[in-house]
Amino acid sequence: MRKICFLLFTLTSVIANAQLTVEKIMRDPKWMGTQPSNISWSWDGKQIFFSWNPDKNISDSTYAYSLATKEITKVKYNDIALQNAMSNGVYNSNYTQLVYVYKGDLFLVDIKSNKTIRITQTEEAETNPKFIVNNEWIAYSKNQNLFAWNTKTGITQQLTNIARGAETPAAPAFTGGGSNRGGGNFQGGGRQGGGVFGGATNAANGNQQDKFLQQQALANSDILKERKTKKDARDAFLKANKDNDTFRIINIGDKQLQGLQISPSGTIITYRLFTAPTNNKNTIVPDYVTESGYTTDIPGRTKVGNALGSYDFYVYNKEKDTVIKVSVDSLPGITDAPDYYKDYPAKFANRRVLPRSVTFGNVVWNESGTVAVMDIRSQDNKDRWIVSIDYNTGKLKTIDRQRDEAWIGGPGITGFRANEDFITDNIFYFQSEVTGYAHLYTYNVNTNTKTALTQGKYEVQDVVLSKNKQNFYLLTNEEHPGKQNWYKIKVDGTAKEKITNMTGGYEVSLSPDEKNIAYRYSYITKPWELFVQENAANKKPVQITDKAQSDEFKNYAWRDTKIFTITARDGQPVYARLYEPKAGTKNNAAVIFVHGAGYLQNVHYWFSQYFREQMFNNLLADKGYTVIDIDYRASSGYGRDWRTGIYRFMGGKDMEDEVDAANYLVKELGIDKDRIGMYGGSYGGFMTLMTMFTAPDVIKAGAALRPVTDWAHYNHGYTANILNEPFNDSIAYYKSSPINHAAGLKNHLLICHGMVDVNVNFQDAVRLNQRLIELGKDNWDLAVYPVEDHGFVEASSWTDEYKRILKLFDTYLLK
Repeated sequence: MRKICFLLFTLTSVIANAQLTVEKIMRDPKWMGTQPSNISWSWDGKQIFFSWNPDKNISDSTYAYSLATKEITKVKYNDIALQNAMSNGVYNSNYTQLVYVYKGDLFLVDIKSNKTIRITQTEEAETNPKFIVNNEWIAYSKNQNLFAWNTKTGITQQLTNIARGAETPAAPAFTGGGSNRGGGNFQGGGRQGGGVFGGATNAANGNQQDKFLQQQALANSDILKERKTKKDARDAFLKANKDNDTFRIINIGDKQLQGLQISPSGTIITYRLFTAPTNNKNTIVPDYVTESGYTTDIPGRTKVGNALGSYDFYVYNKEKDTVIKVSVDSLPGITDAPDYYKDYPAKFANRRVLPRSVTFGNVVWNESGTVAVMDIRSQDNKDRWIVSIDYNTGKLKTIDRQRDEAWIGGPGITGFRANEDFITDNIFYFQSEVTGYAHLYTYNVNTNTKTALTQGKYEVQDVVLSKNKQNFYLLTNEEHPGKQNWYKIKVDGTAKEKITNMTGGYEVSLSPDEKNIAYRYSYITKPWELFVQENAANKKPVQITDKAQSDEFKNYAWRDTKIFTITARDGQPVYARLYEPKAGTKNNAAVIFVHGAGYLQNVHYWFSQYFREQMFNNLLADKGYTVIDIDYRASSGYGRDWRTGIYRFMGGKDMEDEVDAANYLVKELGIDKDRIGMYGGSYGGFMTLMTMFTAPDVIKAGAALRPVTDWAHYNHGYTANILNEPFNDSIAYYKSSPINHAAGLKNHLLICHGMVDVNVNFQDAVRLNQRLIELGKDNWDLAVYPVEDHGFVEASSWTDEYKRILKLFDTYLLK
């Protein structure tokens, strides 16, 4: 009898634990379990490091997994700091030495002997080490200048003397002939030369017979040829850095030095100078709940349309003693106007045709130092030019131009350093969305030919070139937009092999010897865990961690949501996931969840970053609601045209996709059209507002969390890509900003916003609040959270917010 009672008690406890409540799911996420993160390898490939919290401490700690012992151990802070420094180190070209930065100093490791030499021990920090001149020297940055340390003699040489004196003009890019020695922004008067390098150079043979014999000898011996190449490179470096009567100074005035780099030969220095904008205003975010008891101001960001500043790019040829300012005037299409100008004929009819402002990426050199390639973007982000630089003249040659009337973007394309590098001295690789999807290409600098290595309606989302430069490793979603896998492919695009096989999502880290991969893997219902696997096809993964799901989390049967497509009004397939109520519990009401960020994917087979919302959607389904979540226009994972489908009209096609989802619920699933709710945060909050203001009969009750209400008040980097600038494209901003359409509000609206939100400022909610008051609307509520930023932190805030959302839906959708 006691055993029966105990079993009944246990069963009752399990059932109770399996029932979801807002209070339960909005607790500190530690209740769910602990997921590993920040995966990296030790420099020797023998250990995997990761952040983890199996003991439910205040914060994560670093752990190590040994491939040899299969054991997990906790790592001390100093130990992991050293390991991370070594893992981020730079190898020489034949991978026999590794240089790394640790606590601001440089260290050199001999791989074979495992011996470490300390290169520097200074108060100033040394950064960005790089092997140059056939691995004989290590160049590095210190105090905004370049230095070099000889790996054989231990001698240190200063390579540049960049200072903040009054700027003098550099020479323009050459239009032909001449060396222009000594031109540009050089001034004398620096320190005396230090006598480090000698000045010996090769003397030309005095007669034709000697020249013939030398050429013949080189033609018949690869070893002699290689030795001569190395000697010539060494001599050029020594000549470029020989003692001078004075150490020349490059003065940059009050500009900011960025991207200081040196060529593999050690003779070419490149850098950019940034002129910061003046008179820009920043937002201020008042913080009302403080330890001092006084209201304090949090400095904020600028708003879209503020001045961006300007960039100039320079090439310093140490051999020729010249500094050249690179001109972009020759770039194809540099003066092209965007198409939207046609909507403002009076404003732009008489505009001056000038080159657009650009930003310069970092320079990528081939191994021999004969070819330099750089990424240049127009500041309106409608053009990307991949160019080679003639470092003798400063002239640019366009390798590839990518133009998008919306904006340039996509995996491997965004940022100062996109996925691009040299495979050989003549073959360069990069990514482009020219076909509509981010794919991998090579370019032969000798034949000027471009070759597509991948193709199809999918994205290459990560690229790693093997150390022997024979293969690429790729992360793609070619099987399904919501499924990822890791592949190996030869550098000519052939012999593709699939290495991973589990359905879901991967975050992959390749071991230094490329024999293994460590990865975080998850599925819809299974949070992220750490695995290790041989980096080859048909190998079995080994699970390392198993703490991502607590017993309490496992007690609930999380829905393995159906992923499918609905057809939008323009015929496009829209990927969706469905949370369905159990048989017999359907109440014919529905809720649409709208993910944030715009450019984000949430309909996929891995564990959602919106885990709280995923749990809340399960709770809604338990109560009989049908919940749908779609990857509307602008979501990531679906290529260029999907990404840019909201250009000049946020709340246009993306909002129509949500309305089409509502129609699907009614027509295909029998949902009552008058009992549909919607909620979402950030961009999802904006979408909720736009739907309720411009399609007022579709949504009966909506919760807009931390929403943008007027895009003219958001930041520049995100907004200007999509809507251009407010003073240039007012049409786009008027159409896209909910505050302009608030008169359309018909049904019940809840707005929730953190008061110390430095991303979407609380001002957005306040201004909409005032607009609704002036419009005489009385069917809305505003809940404010005084201690919360854009992403809530406190469990009490999450709980309060979602209790209000649930009450809103239960009140107006269950009638």
